[in-house]
Amino acid sequence: MINGIINVHKEAGFTSHDVVAKLRGICGQKKIGHTGTLDPMATGVLPVCLGSGTKVCDMLTDKDKEYVAELLLGCTTDTQDVTGEVLSECDVTASEEAVREAVLSFVGDYEQVPPMYSALKVNGKKLYELAREGKEVERKARPVRILEIEILDMQLPVVKLRVACSKGTYIRTLCADIGEKLGCGGTMKSLVRSKVSEFVLKEALTLGQLQALKDEGRLLDAVMPVDRCFAEFPALHVKEQWRKLLENGNSFFANQTLENKTFPAGEWVRIYREDESFAGIYAYDASKKWYSPIKMFL
Repeated sequence: MINGIINVHKEAGFTSHDVVAKLRGICGQKKIGHTGTLDPMATGVLPVCLGSGTKVCDMLTDKDKEYVAELLLGCTTDTQDVTGEVLSECDVTASEEAVREAVLSFVGDYEQVPPMYSALKVNGKKLYELAREGKEVERKARPVRILEIEILDMQLPVVKLRVACSKGTYIRTLCADIGEKLGCGGTMKSLVRSKVSEFVLKEALTLGQLQALKDEGRLLDAVMPVDRCFAEFPALHVKEQWRKLLENGNSFFANQTLENKTFPAGEWVRIYREDESFAGIYAYDASKKWYSPIKMFL
């Protein structure tokens, strides 16, 4: 079984589930999961986890993301993107300066109402399923954070944006909210996810490229080790004589590591065996003076 993460460049027309299904065929294994959905019209970075790497799916879903989007002003649709039914159209009379001011006003925290065409569930049913039945339900606004917005190009009524944001942010809804603030409406014309945590678009591979690597017997060249996701955290190596403690997912003391070091309570630490094989993420428990497991990748 392959264990690790593949940085997939999702192409337009595929759902995230399509990507997983095709990768199961390419990799010849069932244990595969993706790290957060991308709309079928969207393209870009979709980290896909394999084998024991699936344990990191939820961790990557929680990471900040970056997108490049085109906002079409003067138009609203039921899906908040150009694939939906047009609800209204009007001329864009706002100046470029007014548009710039409206766009940049969304930097920071704001309460965002999730779109009806989304995979969020209400009473066990996905919102997009209700929307397709012609139903609309009340959705509570959720706090999201726009870390950064850069206007890359402005040829009104189209504005090209780079957006860095927190998990749970809908770029479609951001486009609609910007349009609403300007009084002309707005919808998303295109979307590319350029970054998820440290996974970037320039390193992502399409399904076709991954199939070609498999045909050449080089598929493992595309698989990133799980510990790369935690590269910002310090590392410790458990002594060989205490290896069993580690492999049973037990806690251990600092003096049972080669480094014999302690880190601030709660700080994550990458834990390895003496042979440099990755075992899991631990954190120091100051009350018990030992390292306790957060998540194991044995």
